[in-house]
Amino acid sequence: MANPSLMSATELVAAIRDRKITATDVAKAAFARAEQVKDLNSLIFVNKDPALAGAAEIDSWERPGPLPLAGLPIVVKDNINTADMPTSAGTPALQKAQPGANAPSLQKLFKAGVIIVGKANMHELAFGITSTNLSSFAGPVRNPYDKTRIPGGSSGGTAAAIAAGIVTCGLGSDTGGSTRVPAALCGIVGLRPSVGNGGAERRYNDANQVVPISHTRDTVGPMGRLVSDVALLDSVITGTPVARPEPLRGKRFGIPAIFWNGLDRDLEAVAKAARAKLAEAGVVLVDVDMPGLFEQNAKVSFPVALHEPIADIPAYLKASGIEGITLADIAARIASPDVKGAFGAITADAFGAAYQDAITVQRPALQKMYEAYFRDNNLDAILFPTTIAPAPAIDADKGSGEMSINGGKPVPTFDTMIRNTDPGSNAGLPGLSLFAGMTPGGLPVGIEIDGPVGSDARLLGLGMSIEAILGTAPRPKV
Repeated sequence: MANPSLMSATELVAAIRDRKITATDVAKAAFARAEQVKDLNSLIFVNKDPALAGAAEIDSWERPGPLPLAGLPIVVKDNINTADMPTSAGTPALQKAQPGANAPSLQKLFKAGVIIVGKANMHELAFGITSTNLSSFAGPVRNPYDKTRIPGGSSGGTAAAIAAGIVTCGLGSDTGGSTRVPAALCGIVGLRPSVGNGGAERRYNDANQVVPISHTRDTVGPMGRLVSDVALLDSVITGTPVARPEPLRGKRFGIPAIFWNGLDRDLEAVAKAARAKLAEAGVVLVDVDMPGLFEQNAKVSFPVALHEPIADIPAYLKASGIEGITLADIAARIASPDVKGAFGAITADAFGAAYQDAITVQRPALQKMYEAYFRDNNLDAILFPTTIAPAPAIDADKGSGEMSINGGKPVPTFDTMIRNTDPGSNAGLPGLSLFAGMTPGGLPVGIEIDGPVGSDARLLGLGMSIEAILGTAPRPKV
């Protein structure tokens, strides 16, 4: 039987169902691999005994029955509520916080038979994209392709665990790029599902069951080695059929110059080669820019993300049954200097005055820019490099500092690495990051497709066909 870490989620589930491999053997392989690569710091909490007991129960059934994910091992980002494990969000004040129930998206996977290997490490409180977590119990997550570099964030532990072969897939969350940036930097796939204006437009509903930043922007998102892994989790969470490959010939992808300017040279070469391969496969590249998009996004991004936590974090604590901890307690005990800085702005409500305008005027204006771009150019998707540079070095002092593009003057790592993912997040669009190729230095590069609100299944189908052309990342040598 094939090594479980080399199998797709679909193959694993089928092999367990057909008795070609036991769920116990699959779970044991995941824990053995986790031990082998523990210096990556991808997991905060290892769920070994309960997971092995759950796997043994699946093996004891006469047949695994109607459970579509029976025996599939996953990791879950440690800001997503778990009923039988703490949910720390990688921050000292919540290290032992125990919610009363699984978050709804996770509960659907759990009822479908997944085995939870553990809680994945992350950027402290999800406030950053490096996953350099300076909490004593978490530590910086390392990129499996180069341990001196970041895996991306804030879902860096989930991405590193998948890339290193502990599991094939898992859950992250995304506010401004947090499933897609680590997917890009670790050579895997990450989906940000549609959020739109909430309500029926929101694909995943986990209100007050994930340690929040912003109810307007946050969403849980599946991550996997392959697009099919992500599509399988998405189908169970949404109760919809698994996405099918979409033919690429004749599909129209917008290529806004603003997303393709100012790129790291090595990354640019990979992304442009990927784009050329898609054109050869019959994709119509529509070369139309989106002037003013980044400026419009800036009127929404921080005013929403640095004001909404004031109400959203207390609402989460109350709904999750976490008593005796306040927003002030969490802020006072933050370990990572970059996150402490962000929480200074939150507790002072530095963006309070700008919030109402951001949410009622500026965000709708941003959404209209996207709607017009898709409509006026008859587009199926927008295509761009997920990040503008490959993984930068870990900053073990600040958690997130500065980086340089092509030897230029140092620029803030956070702003630089979310440049391309943040606008779609603020507009509530679905986005899918997948593997584009490797730099000469051996670092993965991600390419992203964004679609209109509600086009998630179509994006996944396009992603499957893109992946068939661009391939998957070579395994890291860890």
